[in-house]
Amino acid sequence: MASNLPIPIPPRTPTPPLDDPPSISDQTPHLHDKDSLSPLRDTFPSSRGTLDPGDANRLSPTRAGFNLSPADALQQGDQSDNAGGPFNFKTMTMAKGPVVKSNIGQRRGHKYKHSSISHQIFLEPPPRAPLALPNSLPIPTFKEYRSSMSRDQTTRFWWSVCHMCIAGYTLWSAHGSLAMTALSHLILFDSLGAMLCVAVDILGNFEVWKRSSVRHPFGLERAEVLAGFAMCVLLLFMGMDLISHNLQHFLESSGHEPHHTHVHERVSLGRVDFTALLAISSTLISAIGLKNHGRIGKAMRFGYIESLPSVLSNPSHFLTLSCSTLLLLLPLVSIKLYNWLDVLLSGTISISMCVIGVRLVKTLGSMLLMSYSGPGVSEVIRDIEADPCVYGVDDARFWQVHYGLCMANLKLRVSGTEENLVRLRERIASLIKNRLGGGYGSGGQKWEVSLQFTAEKA
Repeated sequence: MASNLPIPIPPRTPTPPLDDPPSISDQTPHLHDKDSLSPLRDTFPSSRGTLDPGDANRLSPTRAGFNLSPADALQQGDQSDNAGGPFNFKTMTMAKGPVVKSNIGQRRGHKYKHSSISHQIFLEPPPRAPLALPNSLPIPTFKEYRSSMSRDQTTRFWWSVCHMCIAGYTLWSAHGSLAMTALSHLILFDSLGAMLCVAVDILGNFEVWKRSSVRHPFGLERAEVLAGFAMCVLLLFMGMDLISHNLQHFLESSGHEPHHTHVHERVSLGRVDFTALLAISSTLISAIGLKNHGRIGKAMRFGYIESLPSVLSNPSHFLTLSCSTLLLLLPLVSIKLYNWLDVLLSGTISISMCVIGVRLVKTLGSMLLMSYSGPGVSEVIRDIEADPCVYGVDDARFWQVHYGLCMANLKLRVSGTEENLVRLRERIASLIKNRLGGGYGSGGQKWEVSLQFTAEKA
């Protein structure tokens, strides 16, 4: 008998409820039959023969029971609204007033510095003393610069202007003499140097010129080096211009036809003498009164004229005074000898200007690059290594900041007692200042020496 029973149809997988469930009136009424799903029945009733896909709520958990009649469903829905069932959602109205924020039970964003754990990990840095150097110092305006001039500085300024006028007069009266033309270029260079000396002296009235700051670690004194570098480049170009002019004059005298005719007449005797005397007097006044080219002369040393008096030991003054003195001899010679002597003197001046210009450009250029180009460095290092307390020199740096300041930084391997090391520091500092700075009272550059010792085991 059991083998003849038909296999019952398994129930269909429940379908999830829709977003908008159909109303109760649209559902098909079903009669309640307690034996409708009994396994003893050989067939299911016709009402359950096919599953209704449209009945989305037949297996819904929100329904209190299955196969309820419409009347029972309405009654069950009314009872569920009044009873506190598990899905009893009530409509709530949001308040229209502002929401009062409460910090009770809340924490702000986590900050490592103020957290309880970070007090043991992130410690406050120790307070540091403020920097001894200011961040920057005010740079004077032109009005402040002019109002700070003293009576002596005003007098020196107007003298530098007169020196420039003498250079212009020499160039204007140099027609017919190449030597006077070259001399006018030298006087122009000297007058620019005199003006620079006055400008530097006036800028010394302000604190920003010499005092160090974060923005200008060595003050504004390096601006003088830059201005001197520009003057030396101008001197070099003026010497080259004179050389080209001399070559052109030589080709014209050898028979070549020039593109532009140049009339070279002999200068009168009185004009040559007056111009030469003006050049000598103006050079001496600027050299003695304004200390013209004094800093450049210390930075650039010529061994041939270093033993001469203070004025003549400066290469620029020596060249101007010697050429002005030789210029006094031109009116005393014959016309034929005058032409050769004039060209020879002009060529000598132009070549000397190029030599001095190249030497100054190299010296001041290395100073702008923070290096030292003076002699005596190798001898100083050799004397330091000869000390019995010194095992070796690991590093040695010598560099010049501006005309008045040089620095030496050395790293040494030493051994000995504390007293011997203190004496070694004093000896090395004295050695550098005497050998490279010219010694005490000589007016040379100021040297700042910093030493780093590495102790070696004996």
